Amino acid sequence: MIARTSEPIKAWLLLCDLAATSAAWLAADLIRLRSGVVPILAPDYPDFALCVGQLPLVLILAIVGYRFCGMYDVSRLRRFREDIFGVVRGVALLTLLVASITFAMQSPYRPRGVLALFPVLAAGGVLLARRLSWGLLGKLRERGWNQSHALIIGTGRLARQTAKLLESTPAMGIQVVAHVENDHRHSCSKPVVGPIPDLARLIDELHIEHVFIALPMNRYDEVRSVFVALSQSIVEVRLIPDVPAMASLSLTTTRLHGTTIIGLRESGYYGWNVFVKRAMDFALAVVAVGILGPFMAVIAAMIKLTSPGPVFYRQERCGLNGQPFEMLKFRSMPVDAEKTTGPVWTAINDMRRTKLGSFLRATNLDELPQLFNVLRGEMSLVGPRPERPVFIDRFKRTIPNYMARHAVKCGMTGWAQVNGWRGNTSLRRRVQFDLFYITHWNPLFDLRIMLLTVLHMLFGRQKNAY
Repeated sequence: MIARTSEPIKAWLLLCDLAATSAAWLAADLIRLRSGVVPILAPDYPDFALCVGQLPLVLILAIVGYRFCGMYDVSRLRRFREDIFGVVRGVALLTLLVASITFAMQSPYRPRGVLALFPVLAAGGVLLARRLSWGLLGKLRERGWNQSHALIIGTGRLARQTAKLLESTPAMGIQVVAHVENDHRHSCSKPVVGPIPDLARLIDELHIEHVFIALPMNRYDEVRSVFVALSQSIVEVRLIPDVPAMASLSLTTTRLHGTTIIGLRESGYYGWNVFVKRAMDFALAVVAVGILGPFMAVIAAMIKLTSPGPVFYRQERCGLNGQPFEMLKFRSMPVDAEKTTGPVWTAINDMRRTKLGSFLRATNLDELPQLFNVLRGEMSLVGPRPERPVFIDRFKRTIPNYMARHAVKCGMTGWAQVNGWRGNTSLRRRVQFDLFYITHWNPLFDLRIMLLTVLHMLFGRQKNAY
């Protein structure tokens, strides 16, 4: 049943891919050799008929290359970014095959300019065609076409959450038919059937294609009996893990000498990515200091004129791997403001602030000197906000996964901050947002957070800034 429902989609995607590839091949020739946009050094370029004659070979190689790169591994849970990776690999392989065969066969049509332009046009065209195809398919599924049926094993919180998630994404076309449970006393939005040993019969009777195992962790000993029951059927089976603080997890699988290893928390912040992030931080911090330097000098002068004491406030914070460093801020409080109170969090209407300090905090301008921490490599532009050691010792014993925040460099701004989780707000929610950032980090995510930070500063939407 799985194959029957996916084969028409595979065929449609193949047709769209071949159409986009054909258009890219012909367009590359027209743009490079015949449009006049690009100067041609050698005027004796091949006739357009040779380009058309080469097209069947290109399409045959496209079928081979695209299938080899997994571009037709259709799944209702497939994400578009998986299409992007597959298309880039497929088009790159196709271009290598076309170039190798045409030059090996001494083909009369082998202009290098066309072969350089073709992969760019082909990748763009195929991705556009796929985006439109998946969008159209999603609309059709929302209207009831190309539906598949699913069972959810369990009736607890995780099972109900899974059912709600599937129902909220009708574009996937997965309809939850029922929950399977040994104990029928639980109530759910869908019927509860069972028991679990009758799974094979239920799958046949209800025409099931997908089974989601959503049992709580204290019932994982029953998963084995579920798999025994499923061994008699051909369905897609997925396990929904019941792991606390899922926002902090990024599940991955790796095979090592035939053994499957599941990664529960792996940051993308390692290897080449560390270099990319550091390069972004340094370059953008240099630009920011160059642009904001005069403005920062004005703030420094105003602090000197309005309050006795140093311009900068230096405070010990913990960064990458929990290592301490001195974080810089423009001073917003009188000297020795914590001499009587000791270390405390800032609060609304903090009486320790100077008049200028209230403005600097509300606008986050007091954070600008941390650009020098970024240049020194102690901080990043984006990351979890650094905390003081005295608070870390307290939080790590009461907040789950709190120390995981130190797996990356701390930042001037972060995903939690742009979502309003700062100041005297829920620390647990802040940690969840920080861990989500760590496990889903990429350069575009950083740029998005920076843009949101700037917009919030410019348009006065600094929630919980005091």
